[in-house]
Amino acid sequence: MKHLIVGLGNIGAEYVGTRHNIGFMILDAFAQASNISFSTQRCGDVGTGRIKNQQVVLLKPSTYMNLSGNAVRYWKDKEGIDIDHILVLVDDIALPFGAIRMRSGGSDAGHNGLKSIAECLGTNAYPRLKFGIGNDFPRGCQIDYVLGHFTEEQQATLKERIDIAAEAVRDCVLAGLQDAMCKFNNK
Repeated sequence: MKHLIVGLGNIGAEYVGTRHNIGFMILDAFAQASNISFSTQRCGDVGTGRIKNQQVVLLKPSTYMNLSGNAVRYWKDKEGIDIDHILVLVDDIALPFGAIRMRSGGSDAGHNGLKSIAECLGTNAYPRLKFGIGNDFPRGCQIDYVLGHFTEEQQATLKERIDIAAEAVRDCVLAGLQDAMCKFNNK
């Protein structure tokens, strides 16, 4: 079985550590725990490896968030991966900081990365892991908030929360999305 795990984020030094790049951070933690390294390839940084008897392709798109779907479609087709074996790691302002919610599909909820993926795949029915970044920003300042850095208070528990999200990814690969949802949603 082959899985495509996609961490969403924006490339460039100015985006490192920002809330919108939590998908990259979770994927990096998962790759490190799985002893998988990345190399720059078409449409992004890609790592391949095995988790027990499961083959994984890890992708950090280099297409910027709003065009992530192009990279996802390319690697899905190149590797022959079924849509239900894709897992997209993404930030979510509707969830409190650090909350994890896994779903088998759903709307993009205004997230441009998810919107791009749905457009390129022709469906919203692809699995995702949403990581809560909270929504403590004044009206009209959403872009500054998601492209901003975590607060000192959030930084204190960020690594722990990222590690839990990486465990959820591993469980999804090994035991399936339903099992991971039962174990990790709202953990």
